[in-house]
Amino acid sequence: AGAMRRGHLTGLRPLLRVAMRQDLPNIMPWVVLISALSASSVLAYSWVFPDPAERNELSLTVSANPALSLIFGPARDLMTAEGFNSWRAGMLGAFFAGLMAILIVVRNSRADEDSGQAELLASGVMSRPTRLAVAVFMAALAAVLLGVMSTIVTVVVGGNPGDTTMLAATFTSSALMWAAVAAVAAQIGSDSRSASTLAIGVMGTLFVARGYVDAGDAPEWAVWLTPFGWLEQVQPATENDPNPLLLSLAFTLAMLALAFALQSRRDFGMGLIPPRRGPAHGGWVARPFGLAIRLNRGSIIAWTLAFAVLGVVFGVLATSVGEVIASNPNIARALAAGAVSQADLTFAFLATLLSLVGIIAGVYGVQVMMRVPAEESSERMDQLLAGSLARSRYLAGFAVIAFVGPAIAMMLGGLIIGAVAAASNAGISTVDVFVQSLATIPAVWTLTALCLAVVGAVPRVRIIGWLGLVAAFALTILGPLFNLWDWILSVSPFWHVPNVTSVEPDWTGLMWISAISAVLITVGFVGFRRRDLM
Repeated sequence: AGAMRRGHLTGLRPLLRVAMRQDLPNIMPWVVLISALSASSVLAYSWVFPDPAERNELSLTVSANPALSLIFGPARDLMTAEGFNSWRAGMLGAFFAGLMAILIVVRNSRADEDSGQAELLASGVMSRPTRLAVAVFMAALAAVLLGVMSTIVTVVVGGNPGDTTMLAATFTSSALMWAAVAAVAAQIGSDSRSASTLAIGVMGTLFVARGYVDAGDAPEWAVWLTPFGWLEQVQPATENDPNPLLLSLAFTLAMLALAFALQSRRDFGMGLIPPRRGPAHGGWVARPFGLAIRLNRGSIIAWTLAFAVLGVVFGVLATSVGEVIASNPNIARALAAGAVSQADLTFAFLATLLSLVGIIAGVYGVQVMMRVPAEESSERMDQLLAGSLARSRYLAGFAVIAFVGPAIAMMLGGLIIGAVAAASNAGISTVDVFVQSLATIPAVWTLTALCLAVVGAVPRVRIIGWLGLVAAFALTILGPLFNLWDWILSVSPFWHVPNVTSVEPDWTGLMWISAISAVLITVGFVGFRRRDLM
């Protein structure tokens, strides 16, 4: 708190003004994306679900699929546009707002130390806490801007002002909380990359924990164990209770106090977790593939552990989901009539979870491929390619990791999910779940191949790699709810993954997306060989 007093923040105003001007192009896409997520929910609701019968069918569909609660939280009221918006945009908007805040804080605090820019600024008239304070203030301004824009845009398209304001307040609160967590992570990580990984990892873990509580058979009080649970308890469009936001504010202030205390005690350019020294001799690291592994070693370890944890969590969730599904009156009648079995419904739920796991694996692959333009823009690639190293060999090192790493993670996750689910005698076979995870891998590779194509051929539009993941998530998870045409749903590679337990699985779709992946890989390698470096 003392570090935030005016006298201790010399140089705050000019640095904040310059930093906001420079970083605004990076901030606005997040604000627009999350605002559009809220506004589109209100717009789409009256178009897709115009009468009460269709809205009631939506409620039944959502209540019958616990996987949707895992992602979006509980659906408290799907008979109104505001209630639908609160369910569809609430947790996703809070997650994206937190991600935005983490990237802002790390980019404008720790990343400047890694690049040497912070040292140049520190040589002027500036106090030690100023740079971190600027990063936090930028995230706070972005959070407020997000809340205001989201409210205005959603109200303009027909949203209720009170309900919309309360939903937007959860976005702002999420951004503030995770900005504070990122400020702490920036003091702990050995560099900006590890700081971002730490903060995003904590946020992702707590998001999954919240999803487990919502989708499983956990006690009601468990929702208060995570910050996302606090935001969920605001219950926009139903209760509109602002009291949980006070808990979010207290958490933010506590994390900021810890962040400034840690910053005052750490060495400049170093984190509380010291970086490891490089090897004394090149060895295998001196080869293209070895270098790619060395650069991505932390990510490989972190992602592998994450998928093992996801396997356990989703496997345990599958053991209780059978009772949750059977408790639904409509499904219970179908079970009683013998139309389906509980094991079939549980496996369908697991197939949906594996699609979600596949999308997460796609993030893994895209992240590895995005390291290529990062190395290129930092000019470290130039020194390697100036010798006898061929461009194709350099790119191949990253590509192998981007394809093999997620595939191994998918198999590990599928094996653990299947083993845990089968151990509960839920009628699920470990082999079936593992084979389903294998069938999902070609869809993951398609997303990675898309990123490889744009990174290799036109890196200035590499954001397409991330947009591919967003589109796959929207079409795979939300597309069926909106009754979209098959030709639209087929844009997602996961739409082509068959249910391996069906009588005659159709493998044609996987053959097509595999062919598309091969074309995209070829485009990436040919483009990388022929284009100029950035």
